[in-house]
Amino acid sequence: MNVVISQSMLFPWVGMLEQIRLADVYIFYDDVQFSKGGFTNRVQIKTPQGSRWLTVPLDALKLGQSIEEVAIKEKAAWVERHLEFLRQSLKGAPFFDDAMDVVQTVYEGGYSNIGSLARESVLSVARYYGLLDKTRLVDVKDLGVPGSGSERVLAIVKAVAGNSYITGHGAKHYLDHDLFEGANITVKYMDYRKVEYPQLHGEFTPYVSSLDLIANCGPSGKQYICSEAVDWRQFLQDQSEGA
Repeated sequence: MNVVISQSMLFPWVGMLEQIRLADVYIFYDDVQFSKGGFTNRVQIKTPQGSRWLTVPLDALKLGQSIEEVAIKEKAAWVERHLEFLRQSLKGAPFFDDAMDVVQTVYEGGYSNIGSLARESVLSVARYYGLLDKTRLVDVKDLGVPGSGSERVLAIVKAVAGNSYITGHGAKHYLDHDLFEGANITVKYMDYRKVEYPQLHGEFTPYVSSLDLIANCGPSGKQYICSEAVDWRQFLQDQSEGA
């Protein structure tokens, strides 16, 4: 059983959708410290002037707050600005209306913190592409697993009876692979293919919001959500050879 554990991200890039596609269990990991400069409250959007940040403004952010504790500004202060920015950036795309409908539906919800908004944005694009039909969604708080680092991640995977942990590339800097092997749980890293799809505004870039995929390809964009995962040893070897 494949387990993916991730912090919620604002309308995430295609690579995150690929992790969801591979997950039998997808765990929202939002009780950890909010990282300023991360992707919980911002994402890149491709525009005629290049990639630009779409950022949800935060309210009275304090050092050490968890993602689910960070408040957002009143929606009246930024929602219409976001929508206009997206209208201008995605204008002319074949499925412009689909993308805008997804965003507007998310923004119409009521959210007490950035974690709940970001989570709904993840779910909205995943639902659009039918990626949740066979995936169990779990809030890490419901598991009651304490600790931190590799030990906590391993305990979370065990708590949902997983035998395979799939993660993004950032984990290579801290994950204790031997700890997982000792527990008979395999570790795999995403092998992002970054398959090109039709885009507006010049040269292709994969590192933008999945709203871009929706706007340009509509439902058929699911064919581009196709990356797989590789064993951690192969991943580290490939990384070493590519360095």
